Amino acid sequence: MATIDDVARLAKVSKGTVSNVFSQKRPTSKEVTERVMSVSRKLNYVPNHIARSLVTKKTMAIGLTIPHGSFFFNAFHTQFINAVILEASYYGYRVLLDMIPLQKVKTPFLSSYPIDGAVVMSPTTDDERIDLMHLGQIPFVTVGKVMNANIDHAASVDNDNMKIITSICSYFIDKGHRNLMFLNANELMTVSIVRTAGFIQAMHDHQIEVEPHMIHHKPAILSNEYMDYGYAETIRVLGKLKKQVTAIIADDDRTAFSVLNAIKDLGLRVPEDISLFVICGDLSMMVQSNPSLSSMDLQPSELGVQSVRLLMHKLDVLKGDFPENKIIDSKIIERDSCSTI
Repeated sequence: MATIDDVARLAKVSKGTVSNVFSQKRPTSKEVTERVMSVSRKLNYVPNHIARSLVTKKTMAIGLTIPHGSFFFNAFHTQFINAVILEASYYGYRVLLDMIPLQKVKTPFLSSYPIDGAVVMSPTTDDERIDLMHLGQIPFVTVGKVMNANIDHAASVDNDNMKIITSICSYFIDKGHRNLMFLNANELMTVSIVRTAGFIQAMHDHQIEVEPHMIHHKPAILSNEYMDYGYAETIRVLGKLKKQVTAIIADDDRTAFSVLNAIKDLGLRVPEDISLFVICGDLSMMVQSNPSLSSMDLQPSELGVQSVRLLMHKLDVLKGDFPENKIIDSKIIERDSCSTI
């Protein structure tokens, strides 16, 4: 079986050039391309993943596992996924996008799972996907905190979610707000648990009592309440319960836009009557909204890049020292939806 070294030697180019000709990741001249293709045909060289797998004993694929029925893709997820696919391609890896149905994947499945490792998105408490990867000795990196009872250490890439929520709370409190409402993610997601703890801590640090109407959790995506979550909770708390909320923190842009609709239907305005902040939002959509929405830049592309690099390290593709838990910086982007009392 001809190798890339054979092609490079006879074509008088580097292995990188041969790779570029087939992958088209970088431009090569017409003369070089024709020379490489001519030699490849002569040697019957086929640069496919199956041939490479036979030599390396690897699938040359990684999984990107998404909780079954956990969310609709938004701009954050799209940017993250694109970054994972692009970064993996630099190391010659394909990405298998996999929505594993929880409670259905059994242990024997792992023996034929066609990946060398996995990036696990949006972990939940005692996440079965993580247990299966751990049990099957499949290298994995999570994007989010691992909270599985039987796993003490796991490689992860994440934002500092405790810092994120406490900084948002402090941002509002510095503007004079004390009546905050937090529309959090689903209560089983580990990011939701961390942010809930951070919200409570921030309130206690500023001597503000945490009342039941202040913290809410998004329903499961398969429920009828999912799509109306932001709207329904805003109408219930401000309209029916008559709570004097002055600032709302929304988990994502979908929730934030439904909150905007509810505030409008209540005859109120943003930010004159209620300030609104989005944690995970499409930065371009935040600008186009009226008013433009203050948000947190979570750097989804960097989360994707770093998760792949950490996984490549676990697969011995990348050498050197890598932290087991990588934190990606985030920052507040202030726009027009938050005002001072």
